[in-house]
Amino acid sequence: MRRHHSTTPRLTRVLGSLLLVAAAGVATAGASPAPPAAPPVPLGQVVPAPASVSPGGQPYRVTSATRIRLDPSASARVRGIGAYLAGILRPSTGYPLPVADRGAGGIRLHLAAGPYGAEGYRLSSAPHGVTITASAPAGLFHGVQTLRQLLPPAVEKKTRQPGPWQIAGGTIQDRPRYGYRGAMLDVSRHFFTVGQVERYIDQLARYKVDELHLHLSDDQGWRIAVDSWPRLASYGGSTEVGGGRGGFYTKADYRRIVRYAASRYLEVVPEIDMPGHTNAALASYARLNCDGTAPPLYTGTAVGFSSLCVGKQVTYDFVDDVVRELAALTPGRYLHIGGDEAHSTSHADYVAFMDRVQPIVARYGKTVIGWHQLTGATPAKGALAQYWGLDGTSAAEKAQVAAAARNGTGLILSPADRVYLDMKYTSATRLGTKWAGLVEVRRSYDWNPGAYLPGAPASAVRGVEAPLWSETLTTSDDIEYMAFPRLAGAAELGWSPAATHDWESYKVRLAAQGPRWDAAGIRYYRSPQVPWPQG
Repeated sequence: MRRHHSTTPRLTRVLGSLLLVAAAGVATAGASPAPPAAPPVPLGQVVPAPASVSPGGQPYRVTSATRIRLDPSASARVRGIGAYLAGILRPSTGYPLPVADRGAGGIRLHLAAGPYGAEGYRLSSAPHGVTITASAPAGLFHGVQTLRQLLPPAVEKKTRQPGPWQIAGGTIQDRPRYGYRGAMLDVSRHFFTVGQVERYIDQLARYKVDELHLHLSDDQGWRIAVDSWPRLASYGGSTEVGGGRGGFYTKADYRRIVRYAASRYLEVVPEIDMPGHTNAALASYARLNCDGTAPPLYTGTAVGFSSLCVGKQVTYDFVDDVVRELAALTPGRYLHIGGDEAHSTSHADYVAFMDRVQPIVARYGKTVIGWHQLTGATPAKGALAQYWGLDGTSAAEKAQVAAAARNGTGLILSPADRVYLDMKYTSATRLGTKWAGLVEVRRSYDWNPGAYLPGAPASAVRGVEAPLWSETLTTSDDIEYMAFPRLAGAAELGWSPAATHDWESYKVRLAAQGPRWDAAGIRYYRSPQVPWPQG
């Protein structure tokens, strides 16, 4: 009797299960079929445009079995790129994605000799796996940025998404047009924290930007600690435009920014603007003024009223100390000395100042960058001039810069009416200024760096930089709204071959970035010139 009672419930459960399966089958038969999976992102739908795209074959699908594979001899830097890629993919896919030295298939990061240069790569995708090959870690990192754009936009979310995670079949061969692809962040007019700078670095890395120019000093604030002149930061950094609290980076803060940028394959270019744009320094130390009287701190937005005292030896002691300490903190090649809008410095004094300051930069192992007014003096051998003029800049000023370029001075192109990211998009734009005009997305993109400055040889152009001045910006949302979508276009001008430059195709590829920015929480301007996806 006990046996009979123990068997009957089990039989009942089995029969119930069969009935449920049958019912489910009837329900399924009557239901609409599941919608087909979206096709993979086309290989060519990438910003910046790759040098060469050869689509073909079936896609690779990232699954729970996918591994990120490295060569057994992979360096710490390559292993860091593997961990970075896993960190991007794990939250949205929910897959473990172990980073491993062994196994087959998966996503492979491979260093090998080839025609890639320092930053180029090859990405090949097939059903058995994806391989990114480069000659140097920077190339692998840039290849990873392309890979993430080949996955659905939901890959940028920080919570698990349904997928599927397909990567179109075929091959991309890619390398940059220019070695210098920069973005400048003005932390002097308004101060931005280390975390805010790191957030911007991550956004720059998406588009293969490799130079972060930090504008560390201006009339409104001095933002880097200098041990030998401590009041520069403690007093000169105590305010900002509008009278806010300001702030400054300790040396530990600055080192953290440099390390973080390096982990994203960006080089930090620090700028100490001089001899003009120096009120914060002049207010901090009376002896830097010709009359020995310190002016008050400044919180407005005027330019051209301040100048270091060119005739005093203490000025060059000051410059030497600042450059020495900053160079020691900066592993990168460059140190930017400003040199723009020195309206309160006579031409003779300006030339004399630059003749004395440029050798100081060289003494501490750095290459000089200056705004293009540097060409009104005698640029040091190997110096770079950053051109920020407009289409309407005088022919004489353009000719001066072009002559310097013909004599060996390299050029970084940052025309204000094209790639100054703080220019208003339209007259209705709440943020930004419009002294260089209104700069919509097409105008920002539609110019050729190699033929922009009349009389300057194309070989003199080292690259493109998109500056973002902060007179009206106070938050990361402000930074992002003014930078995106124009930053992506500036990055493409610096990376992609001239033959790929075409607004009609670019605006379609740019529109596809919108859902990625939405997924990543990046606030951006939805320009009516761009066919953004609906919904």
